[in-house]
Amino acid sequence: MAIAAESPPLSQTTAEMLRRAMELALHAPSVHNTQPWRWRLCDHAVELHADWNRHLICTDPDRRDLVISCGAALHHLRVVLAGLGSGSSTDRIPDLENSAHLATLHVRPTPPDPHDAELFQAIPRRRTDRRRFSGVPVGAALMQALAVRAGDLGAALHPVTDERARARLDAALAEAAAHQHHTLGYTAELAIWTRRYAGARDGIPADSLPCLGAGPEGSWLSRFPRGRLACIPGEPCDDAGVLMVLATPGDTTLDRLRAGEAASAVLLEATRMNLATLPISQVLEVSHTRRRLRLDILRTPDHPQLIIRAGWAPPNAAELPATPRRRLEAVLMQSD
Repeated sequence: MAIAAESPPLSQTTAEMLRRAMELALHAPSVHNTQPWRWRLCDHAVELHADWNRHLICTDPDRRDLVISCGAALHHLRVVLAGLGSGSSTDRIPDLENSAHLATLHVRPTPPDPHDAELFQAIPRRRTDRRRFSGVPVGAALMQALAVRAGDLGAALHPVTDERARARLDAALAEAAAHQHHTLGYTAELAIWTRRYAGARDGIPADSLPCLGAGPEGSWLSRFPRGRLACIPGEPCDDAGVLMVLATPGDTTLDRLRAGEAASAVLLEATRMNLATLPISQVLEVSHTRRRLRLDILRTPDHPQLIIRAGWAPPNAAELPATPRRRLEAVLMQSD
C-alpha cells in the first residue's frame, strides 16, 4: 500500500510570510469590529476558525454577521498572500464535525491570482465611513465593476437604484432599527462594543462615529451613539450614496462565508476607486425585514446577506482614523 508523502517542514521564510499575511488580514471589516476569528498556523497552510465567544447574541441571532466577518478575513488573507507573491488554494467548511473550522488556506508554489494581488494595496486604506457622502452619483460602470468582483466569488451585487424600491428599502431599514431597539439585551450589547475600555483593540471607538447623523440616512446609524468624528457641512439632500445588496444563491454557512469573501472584494475594489463605503447589516439581522428585502424589494430567489453603501466623500472630508485591531498573538490558536 502506498504511503502518502509528508509535507516538507515549514521553512522560516514561509512561516514569516504567513505570520505577516495573518497580521495584515486582521484589517478585515467585521460586525461592530468584534474581529470574531481565530487563526491556526499549520504546515504551508492557515486555518480559519470562528470565535463563538465574540458572537453578538442579540444583534446577530443566527450568526450570519459573524460568519460573513470571517469570510472577509479569509479573503483579506488570500489577497495579502497574493500581494506578497504567493499562490494559494482554499478549502471551505473542511471539517463537518467542527462547525468553527470555516476554512483552510494552503500556500501553493504557483503564481498569485492577479485579481487578488491588485487589491493588496487597498487593505490599509479601506475604512468604514458612516458620514454623509457628496452629491456626486456613483456611475453605472463603477457599480458594474463592483458587481463583477462579487460575481467572481459566487455572489451577486444588486444596486437599488429604482426610486420606489429605494423607498421600500429605506422603510425596511427603519423598521429593522425600531425592532432591534426594543429587543431585550440589544442596547446593552451595542454599548459594550461602542464604549470600549481605554486601550481596547476592538469595538468602534468614538473617533470613528459621527458627531451627528448623516442627514436622511441618519436612521440607519441610529444603532450607534454619537461620536467625536467631525461632521461634514452641507445639505442633507446632497448625499448621492447608492445602496447595493450582496446576495448568494443559498443561505448555508458556506453561502455566508462566500458572502463575506465577496464583501471584502467589493469593499477593497471600491477603495481602489477612491469610493467611500459603509457595510450595513441591520436589515439582515431581523428575520421579517430580511424576508421583505428578498421578496418585496429585490424580488429575487437569491438570499440577501449584506448591504454595502458606496459614494464619494466630500472634498473637505477629513481622513478617517483606523479602527483598532487585536494583536496576532491574541487570535492565534495552538497547533495540534
